[in-house]
Amino acid sequence: MRIKRISAAVALAAAGALVISGCAPSGGDEGADDSGLVEGSSITAAWNQAFYSMNGNTSFGNATANNNINYLVLDGFNYYDNTPQLVKNESFGSYELVSEDPLTVKYTVNEDKKWSDGTPIDAADLLLYWAAESRALDTPDFDPAEFTDPDTGEFTDAFPTDVVYFDSGATPTSGLGLVTEQPEIGDDGRSVTITYDEPFVDWELTFATMGEMLPAHIVGKKALGIDDNEEAKKAVLDAIENNDAADLAPISSFWNGGFNFTEMPDDPDLVVASGPYMISDYVADQFVTLTANPEYTGDNSANIEEITIRFIPDPLAAVQALENGEVDIIQPQATADITTALEGIDGITVDTSLGGTYEHVDLQFDQGKNPENIFSNPKVREAFMKVIPRQEIVDTLIKPIIGDAAILRNSQLFVPGAEGYDEAEAGNTSADYAEVDVEGAKALLAESGVTDTSVCILYASNNPRRVNEFALIQASAAQAGFNVTDCGSEEWGGLLGTPGAYDASLFGWQSTSLGVTNSLPTFETGGINNLNFYSNAEVDGIISQLNTEFDEQNKIDLQVEMDRLLWEDFYGVTIFQFPEVTAISDRVTNVESSILAPTVFWNAWDWEVTDAGSKE
Repeated sequence: MRIKRISAAVALAAAGALVISGCAPSGGDEGADDSGLVEGSSITAAWNQAFYSMNGNTSFGNATANNNINYLVLDGFNYYDNTPQLVKNESFGSYELVSEDPLTVKYTVNEDKKWSDGTPIDAADLLLYWAAESRALDTPDFDPAEFTDPDTGEFTDAFPTDVVYFDSGATPTSGLGLVTEQPEIGDDGRSVTITYDEPFVDWELTFATMGEMLPAHIVGKKALGIDDNEEAKKAVLDAIENNDAADLAPISSFWNGGFNFTEMPDDPDLVVASGPYMISDYVADQFVTLTANPEYTGDNSANIEEITIRFIPDPLAAVQALENGEVDIIQPQATADITTALEGIDGITVDTSLGGTYEHVDLQFDQGKNPENIFSNPKVREAFMKVIPRQEIVDTLIKPIIGDAAILRNSQLFVPGAEGYDEAEAGNTSADYAEVDVEGAKALLAESGVTDTSVCILYASNNPRRVNEFALIQASAAQAGFNVTDCGSEEWGGLLGTPGAYDASLFGWQSTSLGVTNSLPTFETGGINNLNFYSNAEVDGIISQLNTEFDEQNKIDLQVEMDRLLWEDFYGVTIFQFPEVTAISDRVTNVESSILAPTVFWNAWDWEVTDAGSKE
């Protein structure tokens, strides 16, 4: 075994958009074609959670487990490498800043781009992306909360059929929510030009990055009952251009849920792809297989014909699978047992670092499971934060892995070591929750007047570290009089944000970009990542300022102030930055993990199978 210790300095400077983080036999080489693809080649990677949606832009589907795969099957205008640096994907298309005032950007898809079923990628796909991600055509004032199933997190069958509602979480103060004017189509139907209502600092990260854009013709076929691909695409285009609510209602409904599946769908249209790979097989709770897309013509063409991603929630089971030669790449949730187990395996390389994911507990400000909606009361929120054993969690579960690098994270917005972190930590009240204060919690709970102290916590029940964290929180909170109950679930990701499903949640947010604004939907009223119904007008005002602020110091100052407000609102607690361990078989080369999602998968098209280290 070779060990590479990766510096955490770059990881600690990362901040940006967030996704929910949880975490088959190999074939030989038969010969490469002109593109570099080796026919018959295959490898297997492991992940800790099963895939369940090809639309990672909904409140239901926004999870790392989905976006790892979507990144490889849906092409787009840019992506981050592992520097991390934003890379323009010019073999897919181009974008140019037409004007700064008003902010105007033109996006053009290259002429030869096709979906895997041979249908050209064009302005219909771009315009559908705008309609969904701006919500400019949504039925005004519609609230979907009462139509969400508390057992699954998906919309129920009672969801109205006559409303236009794209579940992208777009708000009118940021991103494409600021593009209320319909885009202009050009270049023989291959481009759209979008104009922002006001400047937006992270405009380069808002439109059809890799892993996001869905096929308009498939949406049209399924939503409107049209068989012909071109006719279906035209129908979607017409519905958007004419703001036809009668057609937009089923279009938005299918966009929201039509690409959700937990096994290989019978309908091949649902896995139509534009990226270097396409989903070719999926066995429920076991694995997804990706096969090189024959219609892909971009620079990121695959070297390995088939990549299978096995779902192995238990980290030690993932290590065992690596040792047995059943998988070639693992990135399990790191524990002391994991690092010890990996030390005994020959023929692998192990990379360790601090990653861009952080652990935290969020409290439901509204629509919790407790009949008294317990955390709508600020005294109860403060009391519960006082009994979350943050330091014990770090000392018990994280320090054995990375030693002194295991520290409390004391900011909702800044990563330890990043510019602004020290100032934020000094200015917020995180120090009040560094140690457990049972007596203080008891006093607050008594003052609150609540009679039902039950708190049901949602977490990944098949994740050993989360199970241990839950147990520590449960025992500590009981000392103050809280009755912490178990809402753990293997389907925890889809349940996040579901009204009535739980009272607090324990999970990780993983950074997907370096944009200052893209983490803000976690805290903005109605934002896609605002899963706990938090709302503060002053915070919303700061977010609006950050959206249009280009001065670096002003951005930091605004975030420091916002961070202070979040702690004073008793939003919840941050706990630690994830230790990250990636183990790679010697039979695979060019595997280099990134601190940003999709971490180890960011350059899967570059992976190669070698003869060295092959298992017999």
